[in-house]
Amino acid sequence: VQLVESGGGLVQPGRSLTLSCAASGFSLSRYYMNWYRQAPGKEREVIATISPQSGHIGYADSVKGRFTISRDNAKNTIYLQMNNLKVEDTAKYYCHIDSPSMDTYWGQGTQVIVSD
Repeated sequence: VQLVESGGGLVQPGRSLTLSCAASGFSLSRYYMNWYRQAPGKEREVIATISPQSGHIGYADSVKGRFTISRDNAKNTIYLQMNNLKVEDTAKYYCHIDSPSMDTYWGQGTQVIVSD
């Protein structure tokens, strides 16, 4: 099982980024998937979740209306479209499988820095 996040970078406030999480070694189509982030000195927090067929999607209040989670089960990949980025969105972003049996698997994360 492997999760590989990509797409992070340094952007100015108000700009956009799209993160990807490519899964291998299992089919993510069976699972709810989450995006988490961890800012320096803070705990890792879940910010978005998506059900296996995208019928249920949820967001943390801090990103609602700005971020969009999506998935392409055929590509075994999930995405996070981040618009109107704020300085407080600076964090390392991770995808995660929402299942007790898969809970130990984390990728290396992708760093997002929002700064002037």
